Amino acid sequence: MGFNTGLLHGRVITKYADREILPPISQVTAYHYESMEELEKVFTHKSMGYAYSRIGNPTVAAFEQRVNALEGGVGAICCSSGMAALSGAFLAACRSGDEIIAGCGLYGGTIDLFHDLEQLGIHTVFVRDLTAETLRSLITDKTRVVFAELIANPSQKVVDVPALAEVAHAAGVPLFVDSTTATPYIAKPISLGADVVVHSTSKYINGGGNSVGGIIVDGGRFAWDVEKHTALAEFKKYGKRAFSVRLRTDIWVNLGGCMAPMNAYLSCIGLDTLGLRMEKICKNADLLAHALDGIPGIEVNYLTLEQHPYHDYVEKELNGYGGGILNFRAGTKEKAFCIINSLKNVMIASNIGDLRTLVIHPASTLYLRAAKEEMEAAGVYGDTIRVSVGIEDAEDLIEDFRQAIRAAEEV
Repeated sequence: MGFNTGLLHGRVITKYADREILPPISQVTAYHYESMEELEKVFTHKSMGYAYSRIGNPTVAAFEQRVNALEGGVGAICCSSGMAALSGAFLAACRSGDEIIAGCGLYGGTIDLFHDLEQLGIHTVFVRDLTAETLRSLITDKTRVVFAELIANPSQKVVDVPALAEVAHAAGVPLFVDSTTATPYIAKPISLGADVVVHSTSKYINGGGNSVGGIIVDGGRFAWDVEKHTALAEFKKYGKRAFSVRLRTDIWVNLGGCMAPMNAYLSCIGLDTLGLRMEKICKNADLLAHALDGIPGIEVNYLTLEQHPYHDYVEKELNGYGGGILNFRAGTKEKAFCIINSLKNVMIASNIGDLRTLVIHPASTLYLRAAKEEMEAAGVYGDTIRVSVGIEDAEDLIEDFRQAIRAAEEV
C-alpha cells in the first residue's frame, strides 16, 4: 500500500472490536473482571486485557499500533507529551553515571531536559555538529545513548542516520532519533539504522492543535548488552525487546506519564490525513522560503534552498522534502517583533505542526533559559523568526509575509 492508503486501510485499522472505522474512546479509569483469578492473570501478563488506564487502555493501544506500523517498529508506547516520551526513553536506557551524546541545535525543551538529567547523574555531551567522525572520537565506556533530531528544530540541521548508526553500533551503543519534524511521511529512521524513534505527537501527527502527546517506537533490532546497559539488567531475558519491556512495565508505569484516551482518539483522527497535510505543508514551506530568499535584509534558513549546507540530505534522507519549519533573520530583535506583529493571517503561537501557519520569536520564548552558545548552536539569534508553515494557500502566505516585512521597514 502507498502511504495514504496504508493510513486508512492498513492491517491495524481493521482490528477494532465492533468493526468501528475509528477506535472507540475508552474513557474509563479501570476495567472490571468476573473473578480475581482473571484479574491476576492480566497483572502477571498471562492473559491479554486491561486493568487500569495508566498502564493500558484500548484507545491508546490502537494509536500505538498505528504509529508503530508507520515507523516499522516492534512496539510503541504513548506518553502524555513529547517531553514525557524523551524522558522515559532516556531513563529506560540510562542510570546515574551514564552518558548521552547529543547533537546540538536541539529544541529548547530537550536541552532543558538534559540539564535536569544532570541532577540524576546522567551526563550529556553536546556536539555542535554530530557527524560519524565527531561521534567516533567522543564515545567512551560511559556512553549509553547517542541522540539526535533528524531535522533539528529550529536549526534545520540534518543528521546522517546510517553513518551515525554504524559508528554507534560498532561501540555497542543505540541511536535514538527524534523525528517529530520529519514525521514518517518524510523519513523512517528505523529503516535508516536508528534503534528508537521518538515523536511529539502534539505536532504534525495530530496536526489539529487539539491534544498533547508523545510516542516512543522501538525498532527491536539493537542487541542490548546488559553488562553495559545495566539499567536493563533484570530484563535480559527479553533480548532485543529488553528496552521496550523495561519502558512499558517499569519506567512508563511508575512515572505515570501515560497518554489520555481522548488525546489518543484525537491523534488517530489527525493521523488519517498526515500524508495529505505534509505534502501541502512542505510545498508551502518551499514556496515561502524561495519567495523570501533574496529580500534585502532577510536571511532565510530552509533545507530546499540550494545554498543550504544540508541541502543534499533532502534527496538523501528526506524523500525530497524540506519539512514544515523555516527560519529567517530580520536584522534586529525590534524588526523581528515588528514583522511578527504585522502578520495578518499567521498566528503567534509556540506550537509547530498545526494546520495553521504559526510564528514565534524563539530567543525570547523557547530558548529563554538557554545559554548563548546553546542558542547559536540551535540557529537561534536575537533576530530569528521561526515559522511553522500550515496548509493555507501559498500565495496568501507569501503576500502576508511580504507586507509584514514592508511594514517593518517603514517603522
